[in-house]
Amino acid sequence: MQERKIELQHAIASVIKNHRNKSITKSADEIGMGKSIWADLENGIKDPQLSTFWRIAEGLDISPSKLLHEIELYLGDNFSFMENTGSDI
Repeated sequence: MQERKIELQHAIASVIKNHRNKSITKSADEIGMGKSIWADLENGIKDPQLSTFWRIAEGLDISPSKLLHEIELYLGDNFSFMENTGSDI
């Protein structure tokens, strides 16, 4: 489970970095977030809450759903937090 969380955090980091076209300081200031928190997100250290995720999307001028979609594409179809139970129901 921890490996998947780290994989998700890295996907979020990559997509956010790809969309950011301003400095971390300016991007963070625009949405009322500390630059160290933004930097931690971009380094895959933090796992944002939904409200933070939403603010980041708005700060990047994209919809939260588009940001999430790009993260899903980055992770691929086989990404899941669910353990494979081995049963085929």
